[in-house]
Amino acid sequence: MNIKKVSELSGVSADTIRYYERIGLIPPVKRSDNGIRDFDEEDLRWIVFSRQMRNAGLSIESLVEYLTLFQVGNETVPARKEIIADQIAELKEKATELNTAIERLEFKLANYEEHMIPAESALRDFNQHRLKDLSH
Repeated sequence: MNIKKVSELSGVSADTIRYYERIGLIPPVKRSDNGIRDFDEEDLRWIVFSRQMRNAGLSIESLVEYLTLFQVGNETVPARKEIIADQIAELKEKATELNTAIERLEFKLANYEEHMIPAESALRDFNQHRLKDLSH
């Protein structure tokens, strides 16, 4: 299969597939005599697996480490599970930060007239005074 077909089947752009190969997220793809990538079903499975793991929140670095360990064999299962557990913890922390940001914005929106307008006016006044001071 050519890269265009693999891209269509996997939902991963050709540029991303090339990137995945370059950084080791997928094994080197076989090439034809004229140097064109010739993907097989196993290559497609690697691409889909890597994309699924990325979509699940694994960072590129963590996924490279995970796949390196995977290649070693089943004795690395505990280490691979730890990578996933670490990513879960990191995602939960980010989710908490996002929820806090959402709550702040919801408060600002719900109290726009009482909260945002006075804050914006104070900021505008401060900036106007600052500009006057700079011009003297």
